[in-house]
Amino acid sequence: MAHLLMVESWVGAMSRLLPRAIREGGHEFTFLTRDLHHYLRSAPEGAAHPLLGARNVLTADTNDLETLLPYAERLHSAFGFDGVLTSCDYYLPTVARIAGRLGLPGPAPEAVENACRKDATRRVLAAAGVPGPRFAVCADRSEAAAAAAEIGYPLVLKPVDLCAGMFVRRIDDEAELTRAYRALDGFPVNARGQRRAPVVLLEELLHGPEVSVETVTSDGSTQVIGVTDKSVGGAPAFIETGHMFPAALPAADRAAAEETAVLALKALGLDGVVAHTEIKLTPDGPRVVEVNPRPAGNRITELIRHVTGIDVAAACVDVARGERPDLRRRDTGLRSAAIGFLVPQTAGVLEAVDGGDLVRAAPGVLELQLAEPGTAVREAGSNNAYLGYLMAGDAEGPAARRRVETLLAELRPRVVNR
Repeated sequence: MAHLLMVESWVGAMSRLLPRAIREGGHEFTFLTRDLHHYLRSAPEGAAHPLLGARNVLTADTNDLETLLPYAERLHSAFGFDGVLTSCDYYLPTVARIAGRLGLPGPAPEAVENACRKDATRRVLAAAGVPGPRFAVCADRSEAAAAAAEIGYPLVLKPVDLCAGMFVRRIDDEAELTRAYRALDGFPVNARGQRRAPVVLLEELLHGPEVSVETVTSDGSTQVIGVTDKSVGGAPAFIETGHMFPAALPAADRAAAEETAVLALKALGLDGVVAHTEIKLTPDGPRVVEVNPRPAGNRITELIRHVTGIDVAAACVDVARGERPDLRRRDTGLRSAAIGFLVPQTAGVLEAVDGGDLVRAAPGVLELQLAEPGTAVREAGSNNAYLGYLMAGDAEGPAARRRVETLLAELRPRVVNR
């Protein structure tokens, strides 16, 4: 039995999938957080969050690396950890630093830091010749205006250190650039109390379908699990509205996306990671959008499990322990699985989602989760505002996405202003 140290977590799917994978693997974990109430608030009423099923639940300032590292050493002396992990992007560099300090398996901290900073990723990949968009890193609004004129509108503005598409916007002119800057200025600290870097990334707008390549890298070798497709809506924001695994792509496009992702991981020096690399398939070839040194979110890992039998969360646990995960496929009876998200169109309070009972009973439905009546609804500006999701599979071929889109249209949220 292994004992792992988990430092913070997202409160979405992976906060449940990782504890499950640890438990099903016969292991245990200690959970370390700066704010236990962050997780208590996210649990359904009357239920305990799976993270609280840890052998130990401890509180420390996980944002203060100077005090956290010696504290982790003292914990390691007492408990003898076999690995350290997190599912939260904001703590991936912290986990890499702890692993290095404790002599536990893990990727190079500098590699993780470069992958988690979008500006650093761009610079490293450009220096290595890995294809991506034209870009500029801008320290202030006047610098951004000059860079935008050089890159040319339309373009994309990105904070360099936020997640879930927060404040990522399509920019068509200087007035929109100013508005996007003002919105970002009002968010100086992220959701975990960490101060943001005061720079933004401007990129040329890439055209073409977007996919993600799911991989596991260990001992210097990367194994591709597969390629997932993505649909995006909510302009000028970039909100993920759905995914399908495997992506319905020509073999040449799939191979090109996989090759580009592997090149990006190598250029960044990432090893000992499960990764989710986003790629645009442009008319000029694949272009890297970003590299995430952690498992895919938005339940993509569950799409993979339904189709291939591969448990990516379990692979993440294995990699954190320095073990090579079992990525052998098995026949699950499904050839594709897709997920669609219920994206709010107006702000207010959710009265109900009509159609849920009929959709839940429809053939091929794997999962349906809907927000509870009384939920406060915000207009969607990122991937954090969904009202629920629907997952369905197809036993014959790549029709899961079409099935999901048909059923999703039957779900009708009733949102009222109070």
